[in-house]
Amino acid sequence: MSNPLTHFDAHGQAHMVDVAEKGETRRIARATGTVFMQPATLALIESGDAKKGDVLGVARIAAIQAAKRTPDLIPLCHPIALTRIGVEFDIDRERACITCEATAETVGRTGVEMEALTAVSVGLLTLYDMCKAVDRGMRFEAIRLLEKAGGKSGHWQAP
Repeated sequence: MSNPLTHFDAHGQAHMVDVAEKGETRRIARATGTVFMQPATLALIESGDAKKGDVLGVARIAAIQAAKRTPDLIPLCHPIALTRIGVEFDIDRERACITCEATAETVGRTGVEMEALTAVSVGLLTLYDMCKAVDRGMRFEAIRLLEKAGGKSGHWQAP
């Protein structure tokens, strides 16, 4: 039986997976994550009066940039020509949180799950960075893959 962990060769050495024989297909991945904060912090973000400016706008740009730089951060990821990266933020006043959802797309030989997950993670970290002066207790939850499509393994959706 071959090793189910594809980033290790037959000798147990880490390597970048060979995707040369894979067909090029349209590939899409969606990821999500949430940052919880004090209600006053959320109000500050919504008002646009944060000391550092448009918090959600900066976090969106950071998330997009992170998706583009994923192979620089995750050592065995392939550089991918992204065809689209979409980042949305959903504010939940009742729970005092912001959920980030990122969708990464490409036409290629390997998936874009890591790009979507990296976008969400950095988007949320940017929210923290921009608001930590008023709320160091923010917490991150449920960063996860929601869906992936394309390639040999087909469509997968989180339960």
